[in-house]
Amino acid sequence: MKNIPKDFLWGASTSAYQVEGAWDADGKGPSVQDVKSGGFIAGLNIKDITDFKVAADHYNHWKEDVALMAEMGFKSYRFSINWTRIYPTGVETTPNEKGIKFYHDLIDELIKNKIEPLVTIHHFDLPNYLEEQGGWNNKELAVEAYVKYATTLFNEYKTKVKYWQTINEQNMVIMFGHLLGKRMTGVDKGEESYQMFHNMNIAQAKAILALRTIDKDAKIGPAPNISLVYPETSKPEDVLAAHNANLIRNWIYIDPFVKGEYDQILLNFWKENNYNIQMTSEEMDLFKKAKIDFIAFNYYSSMTVKAPTKDQDFVVGDQQMGFNLEGMFQSAKNSNLEKTEYGWEVDPIGFRLTARALHDRYNLPIVITENGLGAKDVLTDDGKIHDDYRIDYLRKHIEQIPDIINDGVKLFGYNPWSAIDLVSTHQGISKRYGFVYVNRDEFDLKDMKRYRKDSFYWYKKVISSNGTDLD
Repeated sequence: MKNIPKDFLWGASTSAYQVEGAWDADGKGPSVQDVKSGGFIAGLNIKDITDFKVAADHYNHWKEDVALMAEMGFKSYRFSINWTRIYPTGVETTPNEKGIKFYHDLIDELIKNKIEPLVTIHHFDLPNYLEEQGGWNNKELAVEAYVKYATTLFNEYKTKVKYWQTINEQNMVIMFGHLLGKRMTGVDKGEESYQMFHNMNIAQAKAILALRTIDKDAKIGPAPNISLVYPETSKPEDVLAAHNANLIRNWIYIDPFVKGEYDQILLNFWKENNYNIQMTSEEMDLFKKAKIDFIAFNYYSSMTVKAPTKDQDFVVGDQQMGFNLEGMFQSAKNSNLEKTEYGWEVDPIGFRLTARALHDRYNLPIVITENGLGAKDVLTDDGKIHDDYRIDYLRKHIEQIPDIINDGVKLFGYNPWSAIDLVSTHQGISKRYGFVYVNRDEFDLKDMKRYRKDSFYWYKKVISSNGTDLD
């Protein structure tokens, strides 16, 4: 059995819009997350949950939060830069200097505490102005804006940031957005979604090539949500459905930057559904040149599917609760797995299998950039948070890491979700993930005081023992 390397990057993750708050401070513009208002997301009434305007107020507590990370012994911290702090509308010719400075200060504080910054360029917070101009479907505008933004970051933070992630969970933006939209409107916007997918890939390819000229020592890769898909039974039809689901849910978002092309099954899927995706030979040539260095992936659970039927229920829960794609696969329950209180299946062995599958298909270094348990934590009268359920979840997954490494997988870090409590996209602040409790409710900001959870002390011990002490 191989040991976990001494330089393994133990840490945790957040995203800018879910943790920072200060949504309009110091020249920041509105992102698509800032302008969300009443309505429903995946059947949830978002009027009943908080918005992202204050979140965990990390913007005003960042030094305190980094100190807590250092106290836990973090070797790395995966976070995102808020696009609209740098370019408020996305189309400015010069960046917002106060936004630039905020991330310099944050990164410098991390480095001072010997914490490696793992930086996501874009994590669900497209400038709202760009969205109003067509968003990612406005190919010329969106690609140019993203590349300008990414290039600005590379130039500003070169030598400080060694690991960049291009786009967080592009697959969830495309798949979930497409299927949820169809469920709510009955209109198939697959062509629009997959055109957006292609445009995002062009932007990523150009950013990768730009980094090569700006900082030759830095490394870059995508950050998809990857869940290995099982067939419900050994019936060949179910196995075929699982193969389809693995491809459409997972692999097509990495293939262009490793294999240099789109999979034929994806091209067939577009043709069968009359999706006319506009792409040029020059754009496809970009994929042959823009090779990634590693894969950052977010893992929460596996997925199980069966062969699609004509009368299938149109399942769309959230990104971890299953969805159907007509003619390709249909979600199925896995009776072998336990579920969290939010309905997500728990599959630590699936974590190992997913890492193996990534290694088998791409043979690249990988780093875990999300993995965690959302729960309704309770702050006791004596200032404690007893989250044994979170410790149990994380322990079962961390136990797999030595086996993953022994399997030959080039795993170099583990950064679970999340470093501190933040606002969940679908369930607000009530669904907590952090090692640190932030004292606020959905609509009562209270004092925003930070409290160390039981999992804080447990994870500190895990890191100090390099993953050998999980008790």
